[in-house]
Amino acid sequence: MPAGLIALAIGAFGIGLTEFVIMGLLPEVAADYGVTESAAGWLISGYALAVVVGALLLTAATTRLPRKPVLLGLLVLFILGNTLTALAPDYGTAMTGRIIAALCHGAFFGIGSVVAAGLVAPEKKAGAIAIMFTGLTAANVFGVPFGTFIGQEFGWRSTFWVISAIGVLAFIGIAALVPALPRPDQSISLRQELRAFRSGQVWFSLVVTILAFGGMFGAFTYIAYTLTEVSGFASSAVPWLLVLFGGGLVLGNWLGGRLADRAIDRTLIVFIAALVVVLAFFALFAQSGIATVFALFLMGGFGFGTVPGLQSRVMHYAGGAPTLASGANIGAFNVGNALGAWAGGVGISAGLGYTSPIWLGAIITGAALVVIVIAAARARIPATSDAQAPVTAVVR
Repeated sequence: MPAGLIALAIGAFGIGLTEFVIMGLLPEVAADYGVTESAAGWLISGYALAVVVGALLLTAATTRLPRKPVLLGLLVLFILGNTLTALAPDYGTAMTGRIIAALCHGAFFGIGSVVAAGLVAPEKKAGAIAIMFTGLTAANVFGVPFGTFIGQEFGWRSTFWVISAIGVLAFIGIAALVPALPRPDQSISLRQELRAFRSGQVWFSLVVTILAFGGMFGAFTYIAYTLTEVSGFASSAVPWLLVLFGGGLVLGNWLGGRLADRAIDRTLIVFIAALVVVLAFFALFAQSGIATVFALFLMGGFGFGTVPGLQSRVMHYAGGAPTLASGANIGAFNVGNALGAWAGGVGISAGLGYTSPIWLGAIITGAALVVIVIAAARARIPATSDAQAPVTAVVR
């Protein structure tokens, strides 16, 4: 395994931690600033929307620059944003810090995915992307529970100081382990990168990403409330229950990457369909502690098992200019995050209870299943109007 993949995973760990850890700390953040659960949830939605902006604008602005210095610069932005969040005296400043940190997120994963895929043989691209995203899953298995524990014991701000320190470590890891990469092909202009979006399959992929992740995060954003108010767990148990969710992420990411290298669309259809079933099961039996434990693990596994396939799919159909499309798909993940957090907040605000985000998640994920089935069917039909006409392989 190329050492550069380890470095990318370190960066993914830090960025994944700042995105996900706040979900386990929402009650503490809401209490500190004196805001409602839904308002606190906007620290997640605002982050996700800023990721979209950064994924498109920063990736487009840096598409012809050397990739290693760009990755290092993005980590500097990440460190600054999390430091501001840790220092924030009020809700508005905390939101500003979250937005600054989020701007690096999409570009880092978008550019990092291209770098990871370029470090291995073509038939191992999805697996290489999965290794990079292992940092993201590790953030959930180890980082989020530990960060939630620290936040509950020493105040939620202490968690963001730890995240800032991890950002420094990630910077050192990228500098030391990612090889000096050649400049991107200067013959590929921004206009050529944009042409990838003429492909209908690229747009299908982006929509599936939004809906699949929107469904999972609709359920997960308010998971701390579900676990304590519906399932009956003590707040001190939340970090350890998140370990189960994170364990599912690791297994799903690994298995999804291996299977996607064999058959992308088939893997996505199976995993997304399974996620719909798991979410419906979770919503029905959330009052049962045993059922909740079981559902948390499977939700993480099937939800994150789609990531390597979704990222590989959009890069495949982008053809020879995948960088901006790759970044756009990272943005799509976070549009889904924002959609899910918003939908879950609407359900709670409407008085539908803390299982309503899970039901809404199942509905949104069901829509993703419909779209990927249509996309897979169309992928078997030659589409000469698509931007990447030289791509003739059928993705199944």
